[in-house]
Amino acid sequence: MFTLNIATFRALFPLYSNETTYPDALITMNWDTATLYISADDYGWLSGTSRERSIYLMAAHITALSDIISSGQNPSLVSASSIDKISVTLVPPPVKNQFHWWLSTTPYGAQLLALLKMSAVGGMYVGGSAERSAFR
Repeated sequence: MFTLNIATFRALFPLYSNETTYPDALITMNWDTATLYISADDYGWLSGTSRERSIYLMAAHITALSDIISSGQNPSLVSASSIDKISVTLVPPPVKNQFHWWLSTTPYGAQLLALLKMSAVGGMYVGGSAERSAFR
């Protein structure tokens, strides 16, 4: 089971190194929320360092989203903007996969999404004799 190391979190994400703006309690709360999305138990296809880093990235993603929302902005992807007569065009969330869209709203979420996709690539066929087992 992975537990939060605040010093490691602050080292991985220097943006959150200011202890006044980002107190330990806030980071701990966001870590706890991150473990609701990604289990802290080390099992399954996402294991070891990949699982630990995924939880840290999810906590950073949640922290970044909190910053965006508290600044009065909408956490969306911008597809176009203009200055005169102020115009901003936002990318609508894709209908098929809201979770991928949500992760794409911050750099940490995009990095997490890439890590999750790479960790889930491939598969393992188990059954029959040892000679028949193979990656598919």
